[in-house]
Amino acid sequence: MSGSKQIEKRLFGRTGHMSTVTLFGAAALGSVSQAEADRTLDLLLEYGVNHIDTAASYGDAELRIGPWMARHRKDFFLATKTGQRTYAAAREEIHRSLDRLRVDSVDLIQLHALVHPDEWDTAMGPGGALEACIEAREQGLVRFIGVTGHGRTIAAMHRRSLERFDFDSVLLPYSYTVMQDEVYEHDFELLFKMCQERNVAVQTIKTITRGPWATTERTRSTWYQPLEAQSDIDLAVHWAMGRPGIFLNTVGDIHLLPRVLDAAARYERRPTDEEMKALVQTERMTSLFV
Repeated sequence: MSGSKQIEKRLFGRTGHMSTVTLFGAAALGSVSQAEADRTLDLLLEYGVNHIDTAASYGDAELRIGPWMARHRKDFFLATKTGQRTYAAAREEIHRSLDRLRVDSVDLIQLHALVHPDEWDTAMGPGGALEACIEAREQGLVRFIGVTGHGRTIAAMHRRSLERFDFDSVLLPYSYTVMQDEVYEHDFELLFKMCQERNVAVQTIKTITRGPWATTERTRSTWYQPLEAQSDIDLAVHWAMGRPGIFLNTVGDIHLLPRVLDAAARYERRPTDEEMKALVQTERMTSLFV
C-alpha cells in the first residue's frame, strides 16, 4: 500500500473548503483504544484526508479525536452531529462535543438521523434543536449547519428539510445497490438536483455495504456486512466517486479503512453497469432497505 498517491479533493458545497472525496467517518473510532485511533490518524495524514465526520453518539469517537486537535486542528474540516431534538438538549450536547473534541469551534454541526416525521417537527420547530445550531453559528462555535440520516425515506425528508432551512450539507446512503430501488433513486435524484442548484454538499454513506448481516457472527464493527476484498471495495468506491459532487464517508471499521483509502487514491474511472451487476451477483449484494 502506498499513500504517496493523494486522494482527489472537491469543493465541499458552499463552505469554500476543498475536502478529500473520502471524508473520514469517525464512527470507526467509537470503541477503539487511543493507540489504535492514533494509528488511524497517521493513515489519514498519509493519504491527505482533510475532513473528519464524527458525532456525539459515536461512542468514544470525539474523545479519541480530541488529542489530535492540539497539533492538527488546522489540517481538518471538522464536523460533528447532535442527535438531540430540543433546543436545550442540543445546546448542551454541542458544548459537550466541543469539550470532548478539545476545540473552540467546529466547521459543521449536523442534525443527526433526522428521519422520523415527529422528531423532524420537534427539531425544526420552535424550541427545537435547529435553534441551538443557529445560535451556535451566531456565537462562532460552528461555521455551517447540516442534516443527516438513513433509510428509504431519507432523500425525501432531506428535501423537506431544505425547504424549511438552508442547510449547508446533507448526508445519506448512496451505493449501486440502494440506487436499484426505484423509489429511493427517484427521491435521491430530486434531492441531488436541489443540492446542486443550492450549492449544498452531498455526503454519502454505506458505499461498501454488501447487505444486512446474514449471521450472528459479526467479524466487523459495522452494523451492516461490508465488502471485504480489495477488488470489490475498488468497484464500490470508484462507482460512487465517479459521480461529480459526491463525497464518501469512509467505513465504520478501522481495519477496512486502509482498503477504502487505497481504492480512493487509485481512482481512474467509474465502473460500468456490467461490472457492477457482476459484483452484485458474485457477492450476493442486497439493499439495506428491507
